[in-house]
Amino acid sequence: MAVYKSGKAWVDNLVVVRALPNGCEYSRYGFSVTKNIGKAVARNHIKRLLKEICRTISVKPGWDIVMIARPDAISTDYHKLSKSVETLLSKAKLINKDEAVRAGAN
Repeated sequence: MAVYKSGKAWVDNLVVVRALPNGCEYSRYGFSVTKNIGKAVARNHIKRLLKEICRTISVKPGWDIVMIARPDAISTDYHKLSKSVETLLSKAKLINKDEAVRAGAN
């Protein structure tokens, strides 16, 4: 709830990213997909995609991050959704560049 009240938000047509420093040595994620996205199968599909995207992107430690899916997210594919999330996290300066360089070298 603190992320919604005090966090900063970055928005595009597919996803809203809200973030707030948490003081921990790790980052925590939350996913919000409302019923206006669709039925349970569609909502769970979007959540699974967002979780996989977060698993593949290295984020700086110490943040609470909430990803809120927008209705356009249901009609897009994984790659567009991934690019959208990566762009928003980059704008928020939350991507761990050291890890991204190492991951690209492999």
